[in-house]
Amino acid sequence: MTTETVQAFWPTLMDTVQTFFLKLKDLFINYSWLRDTLDILLVALIAYGIIIQLRKSQSIQVIKGLALVVFVYLVISFAGMKTSTYIFSKLFNDIIVIFVVLFAPEIRQALENVGKRKLSATFSFFSSDQDEQNAAAINAVCRACGAMSESKVGSLIVFQRKSLLGDLTKHSVPIDAETTYEMICSIFYPKAPLHDGAVVIKDGRIVAARCVVPMKNDREIHEHVGTRHRAALEVSLNSDAVAVVTSEETGVISIAVDGKLIRGLTDSELRQQLGILLLDNGNEKKRPGKKRRGKPLPEVLSGFDDPADDADEGDETDAQN
Repeated sequence: MTTETVQAFWPTLMDTVQTFFLKLKDLFINYSWLRDTLDILLVALIAYGIIIQLRKSQSIQVIKGLALVVFVYLVISFAGMKTSTYIFSKLFNDIIVIFVVLFAPEIRQALENVGKRKLSATFSFFSSDQDEQNAAAINAVCRACGAMSESKVGSLIVFQRKSLLGDLTKHSVPIDAETTYEMICSIFYPKAPLHDGAVVIKDGRIVAARCVVPMKNDREIHEHVGTRHRAALEVSLNSDAVAVVTSEETGVISIAVDGKLIRGLTDSELRQQLGILLLDNGNEKKRPGKKRRGKPLPEVLSGFDDPADDADEGDETDAQN
């Protein structure tokens, strides 16, 4: 880049910045709060939907590649490379066609999803889409837990909700995969390299495997609680996550939530409980472990003994001595 190019660049840049702020000023002067606000919200909604659809596929890598191309184009434009600038400008003249060609499958899928929904569901497009993904993950987990229960294969599956699980996934194996029956069973296959530790599911997708749960050694453990169940209880105590456990010794399916362990669930009962806990359209008045008509109440354990009770017992022992 020559000195003349640098000297010509700064005045051009200042003129561009000045023009931008003048247009921004005119925009706010002529701003219509109702019409323009609705316009901005609509564009933001469409952009959000596009980003969500792209994240579900591998097209996010294509977006990164296009962003790199745009960055290179800006660099060569500022550098005054006329031939390269001409080639890139011709490329960007047909950017709409390029987007349609690159993202044709995603556009088709998005239009199909909109067409399949009813009018009421279309207005709640994103929440409904998220619920469908969570529901599919719940069904896959329930099927897998039912199969692992029969085979007595131990597993620990954690559903992340609002609380972040950074400590849990810090030393894990990152995974970004759809939650399917086959995926879960392959992870927890006893001879598989990822079967030790927990699997974390976020927004219906498996995000990490072989997660090590940090546990406190000063907790008094219930006599019926094993290592996996203790880890599940620890996660549920330190966050709002929901943990599902299958016992390697007995094949019993359990849920840990809010520091309580609900044991002895069938796969259908597990599906019902997870639906209540994880889906937006679940009945919030119901609570996990609540007795259902005609069916026995699942066993609910507090998991950890109350430290206050232990302290009281210690005080009584000291008094007697």
